[in-house]
Amino acid sequence: MTEWNAWPGERFDLGEGVRVVDGRVVMVDILTGRLFELPNDGGPPQVIAEIAEPLGAVAPRPGGGWIAAAGTGIAVLGSEMRWLAELESNSGMRMNDGVADPAGRFWAGSMAYDNTPGAGTLYRVDPDGTTSVAVRGLTVPNGPAFSADGSTMYLADSAKGTVYRYRVDPSTGTLHDQHMFASLDHGSPDGMTVDAEGFLWSAIWGAGQVRRYAPDGSVDQVLDVPCAQPTSVCLTGDHLIVTSANIGIEVPTAFDGAVLAAPCTVVGTPTRFATCGNDPNTC
Repeated sequence: MTEWNAWPGERFDLGEGVRVVDGRVVMVDILTGRLFELPNDGGPPQVIAEIAEPLGAVAPRPGGGWIAAAGTGIAVLGSEMRWLAELESNSGMRMNDGVADPAGRFWAGSMAYDNTPGAGTLYRVDPDGTTSVAVRGLTVPNGPAFSADGSTMYLADSAKGTVYRYRVDPSTGTLHDQHMFASLDHGSPDGMTVDAEGFLWSAIWGAGQVRRYAPDGSVDQVLDVPCAQPTSVCLTGDHLIVTSANIGIEVPTAFDGAVLAAPCTVVGTPTRFATCGNDPNTC
């Protein structure tokens, strides 16, 4: 049985996007627009940035600060907030999960607050600041997650209980060969990461699980988590860290909405830096 410990302090409505950046573990609480650092000493999460918009996910910038899937677009967070692209004109939409790939591109998905089927889109922001539509017709996009060399992308549509796999053109970021990688009958695939062995880890919302998938899509391992709605996963080399949400739970337990950690020696792939946003003249 996996031994889980919870960070003290706040329980989050929609904790997400946990990752290691230069030895710091960071995460977001989406609906409150806050970015947190999880102290290495096990102390309560500390707010390091806050905006007046939903904050779906961040990726670090090489020069400092963050590229953020925020509100209805993409922004740079530093000493002040600067918008790069307004992507969704409908106020019923918001940005959700996102991540940088090994080439420095930033990928982020949008969704409707009411989960309107097919209203969401996965966007790609290239290093020169150009923003493109990568995948249309999504409902609740989560991830994406990339292989270590960036040649493979995994993308969940949580509302459909599916994870897709794509081949990524290394020079352009264009996606090819969409393939159904995994399909769930119970629970929804949420935040994901790829480990150093090429296996995909996914938090399974509604099932209280984390699953590890082999490269062929078979389930390699299932870990039970003491919360109903795990949302994202991070492999530090010493621990597996899982964020969770208590939104929609009438009587949450002490672990619903908590950040949880369990001993785990599996090594993750490094968090990538998004290069767009470093030059304000280009993006």
